[in-house]
Parts: sequence; C-alpha cells; structure tokens
Amino acid sequence: MAKRDYYEALGVAKNATEDEIKKAYRKLAMKYHPDRNQGDGAKKAEEQFKEGKEAYEMLSNPQKRAAYDQHGHAGVDPNMGARGGPGGEGFGGFAEAFGDIFGDIFNGGAGGAGRRGGGGQQVYRGSDLSYAMEITLEEAARGKESQIRIPSWEGCETCSGTGAKPGTSAKTCGSCNGAGTVHMRQGFFSVQQTCPHCHGTGKIIPDPCTACNGQGKVKKSKTLEVKIPAGINEGMRIRSAGNGEPGVNGGPAGDLYIEIRIKQHEIFERDGDDLHCTMPIPLTTATLGGSIEVPTLGGKAEIDLPEGTQHGKTFRLRGKGIKGVRSSYPGDLYCHISVETPVKLTEHQRKLMKELDKSFREGGERHSPNTKSWTDRVKDIFK
Repeated sequence: MAKRDYYEALGVAKNATEDEIKKAYRKLAMKYHPDRNQGDGAKKAEEQFKEGKEAYEMLSNPQKRAAYDQHGHAGVDPNMGARGGPGGEGFGGFAEAFGDIFGDIFNGGAGGAGRRGGGGQQVYRGSDLSYAMEITLEEAARGKESQIRIPSWEGCETCSGTGAKPGTSAKTCGSCNGAGTVHMRQGFFSVQQTCPHCHGTGKIIPDPCTACNGQGKVKKSKTLEVKIPAGINEGMRIRSAGNGEPGVNGGPAGDLYIEIRIKQHEIFERDGDDLHCTMPIPLTTATLGGSIEVPTLGGKAEIDLPEGTQHGKTFRLRGKGIKGVRSSYPGDLYCHISVETPVKLTEHQRKLMKELDKSFREGGERHSPNTKSWTDRVKDIFK
C-alpha cells in the first residue's frame, strides 16, 4: 500500500511553518498514542500514530523536507520512518517523539538560551543588564554623548579561565554524563532540564579556583560611550548589544539597556513633543497689555499681550517645543498666563487701589463682564 502524503498525514498545508507542523503533530500524537487507545480501535490508532510520527520526523528536518518536497517519498530514506514492536511503541516512543517539541518550551528561552554547544553541553545566553541614566530636559532635547561605568567580565588569569585551581582540572559530571541536561519523565511527557549538579556545563570542578570561585571569569568594570539621540523622552531605552552578562558554555552575552530618566525642570513641563510653562505677569500688564519675554529651550521669545488679558489665558508658540526622535517637526510651547495680585501695598498704593476700585464699580459690568455673568448665574440658582 502506497504511503500517504506527509503533509496530508499531519493535516497541514505544503507551505506550513515549523510551528504549525509541531502543533499538528502534538495534536495527532495526543489523540492516537497507543497508550491512550485500547480495545478494538487500538490497531488503527497505532498505525495513525506511526504515520504521523514518521511524517513529523521528515518535515521537521529542513534537509529531509526539502528532499521530500522535490522528490516525494523517493527522496528520503525509508529507514527513517517510525518503527515499533508489536503492540505499539509504548511510552518510550511517545516521549522521544515529543522531545524536541517540549525542548523548545523548556529550553528555548529568549535570546537563544538552551541551545546545544560543542560536546552536547547546553549553551545559554547571558542575562540582560539595566542602567538608569538621568539627564536634563535640555540634554534630552539636543542629544548628548556620555560615558558610563558598567560591569564587565574577563577571563581569570589565575586559572586561565578553566575555573579549576592551578594544577587541577574539571571532571565530567556524573549526573548527566557531560550532556549538561537530564530528562525527567512524568505521565506521557519527557521534560529535558538543565542538570542541577553542573548547571548545564557538563563538568564538575572538585577544587575551584579561589580567585574566581570556579567561574573562570572575574568581574571588573569598564567605561562605555553612550550616544543619547536628540528628542529622547522619559522611559525610553537605548540598547547596547553584547554588553550584558556573559553567556554560559560559549553562549552569547546579554545586552545592556540604558533607561532614560529626565530631571524635573524649573520652568518647563514636557508633554510628548510639546512644552508647557506658566508665566506670572503683573496686574497692570494684564490690564493694559504689553510685550513680555518668554523663555524657550532655544533662547528668548516675545508675546504681545492684548489689553484685558485674563488669568489662565494660554498662548501657543509654534515650533518652540521639542523635535522627538520619531518626529518630523518640533512640537509647540504653550505659555499659560498667571496674573499676579499685588501684595505688601503702601498706604498710598492702597488709596490709589480704592479709588480705582470705586471707578470700576461706577463703570459697571463693562469693566468686569465675567463677574456680572457669574453673579447672574448665582442669582438664578437661588430663585
């Protein structure tokens, strides 16, 4: 009887991704495994399980899949198909078939952790490091170059990086036989874990080097040049590849993430690319109008206040904000007017203010239209 198409056996399309193939096989294996099918349907379930396992072994291997796509069953070694004794593969075949699927879950890790290195040892990516850098608003707007001190690791000179005391050497771990991993079985599943005795190195150091405590590396520090781009904002991170902790068993180093913190400014508050400031002005200027100077990050600017400028009035200065790292144009500066009430008046000034107040009252609502409107609304409430 001719073999069924491998893609058809797994129920996936010919352009299925590696993840889709794994998911399809996992679903099939859980359904048709001989240990889960007894009685009259056991034989058929066993055949479907073997068929699916063979299809997965071929399609999960890039080279075998390419040969199969080009030449069909004739392009792959028929001896690589699923095999088993009478009565099915039992637990062992199921666990073996699921090994690489659950290996991806428990040993894949972010950044490449859990790959196998030379000699079967587990290769682990180093951990990422975080560094908080505090800068001023002006530095955030214009960008800057800075130097920071970060930890670094160098090979131990005492043991030449072996981790063993001079004159001694490391030994193969007896728990994992140098593989760096051990297998734990539970129910239908076989889970691969890092060896708890050698921590994935595959070796045990009976007499560790005292200079590095058996690590083979010593922690030092180094100076790193950091370029802060113009327009960077609070909480943004700059990635420095390879400047994190070193990997294990030749694995790649982690990355360093520099997180930006912006100091509180005495005048401005930032909102995205826009800036806000509060400008106190004298009562006379608000009343009579006039020109006032406004600070910006690029120097001074002027605002012409009309007569009768009210407290809380906001003026916008276009383009006087910050040009963000992802922006094409700079934001705006919003100047919020705060009318300042005179304090510590002299007797003469108090007399003048009273005369002025009497004059305003005689003028009626034309001098204080907002007060008249508010008073009328209050009267309506109590009617």
